[in-house]
Amino acid sequence: MAKIFNPLALLLAAHGALAGLTVDVEDTDSIAAAAALVAEDLMTYYPGNDPGNPVGILGDPSDGNYSWWTGGLLWNALLDYRNRTGVTKYDQDISKGLIAQTGQNDNYLPANWSLYVGNDDESTWAMSALFAEEIGFQEPSSGTPQWLTLAKNVFNDQSSDDRRVDDDCEDALRWQIYAFNNGYNYINSATNVQYFNLAARLAHLTGNETYQDAASDSYDILTKLDLLTDDYDLYDGVHADECGSDDDVNKLQSSYTSALLLEGSAVMYNQTGDDDWKERVDGLVTRTLKLFFQDGVAFEASCEKQNTCNSDMIFFKAILHRGLSSAIQVAPHTSSKILPALKSSAKAAAAQCTGGDNGRLCGFHWSTGKFDGVTGAGQQLGVLAALTSILPVGYQAATSGGSSNSTGSGSSNSTDGSDSNQTGDSTSDDTPDESLGARASVSLGALMGSLLMGSFFI
Repeated sequence: MAKIFNPLALLLAAHGALAGLTVDVEDTDSIAAAAALVAEDLMTYYPGNDPGNPVGILGDPSDGNYSWWTGGLLWNALLDYRNRTGVTKYDQDISKGLIAQTGQNDNYLPANWSLYVGNDDESTWAMSALFAEEIGFQEPSSGTPQWLTLAKNVFNDQSSDDRRVDDDCEDALRWQIYAFNNGYNYINSATNVQYFNLAARLAHLTGNETYQDAASDSYDILTKLDLLTDDYDLYDGVHADECGSDDDVNKLQSSYTSALLLEGSAVMYNQTGDDDWKERVDGLVTRTLKLFFQDGVAFEASCEKQNTCNSDMIFFKAILHRGLSSAIQVAPHTSSKILPALKSSAKAAAAQCTGGDNGRLCGFHWSTGKFDGVTGAGQQLGVLAALTSILPVGYQAATSGGSSNSTGSGSSNSTDGSDSNQTGDSTSDDTPDESLGARASVSLGALMGSLLMGSFFI
């Protein structure tokens, strides 16, 4: 009987990246090799390259399998993977995906998905476009809006009065954009946290105080509406007609909103040096790790134990890992608490990836130590983000061949906070709509080279 021989498998076995993606979390080669496999399997769930399927998203939202916003998260995760490894094989997919869903007004409001787009969905895509700008990902072709423009357009839209609720609701953002969608009269923390995150990062990237003020105001809204407590519990939301009533706050907590609030707060601390922001960062680190890591492993507290997580919640761990890792880059003092949790969680995440015909597909329940039998894009994306989160930015594998020149933003080349370089140079910008100045240039190596090609028979 013929046997299949795969030279990549031998290499990965040597680095401990087989047998359920067992990973040495202290060995960057091992982490990157495993991440390459997880990314490869993740893209098998992406239908956008097949004729007749919408580009940029994981499927038609009306099918009920994947929400529209998850497409934006997919490209964010692959951008982070690219930024940390130098692997460019997904560049075309990323670029096409981010552009395909911009909509006719270049603000991530495509008319054909209006039933499925809320303010938080829109800002998920904007944050991905902004991340492309932050890491110097190649700009779209001439005649197409640039990454920074797309992010600014969404910020400007969400800053408008018609998206907000005044009076007792402190001008908070509504959850939904359109009155015909359920949730139009609900104010959820996710929407306001993501606007805060977007504003903080725009302030950091451009140096414009308009964004900085917007971020500060958004943080204050969360506290005034009792969505964020003194102990850094971040609750889900409140109905617009109940603003100011603590008894009516929905006290569900989600890992991704805490992570995005932490990331934005860390950016604000880096930007301002203000002790108040440091206090917030430290409080959010402590609470997030306590609530969403069970014995050092990422855990969706609101639903995982009961096995009631819906299709959106499956994606939350990806945002949790990336948000925490990003916080280290701009607030290095948090590394001593965050990095050990990221490493232990990534190890557990990879270890349960034993599913599928290839024996390496991933599940959602990481803390059990075994594959839970359910696969999907969210499961793969979560593990990819977990592995990527512990790779240093700009890492190049020993087997890397050639390099890919790109314009970067001075991101730290360390996940341990030892390098104080930060994500994004602050340049003066008189108005929110002015273009960004020149950014620093970095070179990223291509990972694994031709070893990621197929197998042969012996």
